[in-house]
Amino acid sequence: MNLPELLLVAGASFVAATLAAVAGFGGAAVLLPVLVAAFGVRDAIPILTVAQLIGNGSRAWFNRGALEPRVVGWFALGAVPFAFLGGLLFASAPLSPLTRLLGAFLLVTVLWRHLRPGPPRRPPLHGFVLIGALFSFLSALLGSVGPLMAPFFLAYGLVKGAYIGTEALCTVVMHVTKLVAYRETSILTVSSVGIGLALGPLMVAGSAVGKRIVDRLPERVFVALIEAVLVVAGLGFLLGG
Repeated sequence: MNLPELLLVAGASFVAATLAAVAGFGGAAVLLPVLVAAFGVRDAIPILTVAQLIGNGSRAWFNRGALEPRVVGWFALGAVPFAFLGGLLFASAPLSPLTRLLGAFLLVTVLWRHLRPGPPRRPPLHGFVLIGALFSFLSALLGSVGPLMAPFFLAYGLVKGAYIGTEALCTVVMHVTKLVAYRETSILTVSSVGIGLALGPLMVAGSAVGKRIVDRLPERVFVALIEAVLVVAGLGFLLGG
């Protein structure tokens, strides 16, 4: 990959994080199409996983005093085996169906924002085993399932720092396991790790900038822009394969 392409990916990471900080959703989903265009599906998702690991790890640390360890423990019981299984499947899945599946996921993310039902019923503590299994498996294949997973943590009653930190630490468990699976199947390379580590600080910086401008510009403009990117990329992946 040449320098202009690296700069393009770096700029897209910063912009995606800024837009997501203003709109409140979709940072990873917005960045994913750019990474796919630059690196292909097989490399894009491991790179995104490394970058997400940095962001979620920092949020878990900053909110460590409000963590709900029992939720993390039950989530991990389901997340570890199914994230590993999903990572193994991702490594061997045919690229064309995998790309179409990614396109469908991006479109579902937009539909979810407009058609999502009310919050789910409060899950029992042990129910996070199933939540961890389902969303970790999907995350290993699709890169990010945050918009779909978050309502279950909120429905359990976690708020503010407890929600942010607990969900982040659960996601860290998920991402670490995915990276182990990607490494075992040789799709996690030194180059992928380096690029993901480089993108992490850019995404943090973009989030900080987004917080500074959130009160100055209309949120609907950023939401519309993010959704437009997701729809265009989703249709492109779905139809082009």
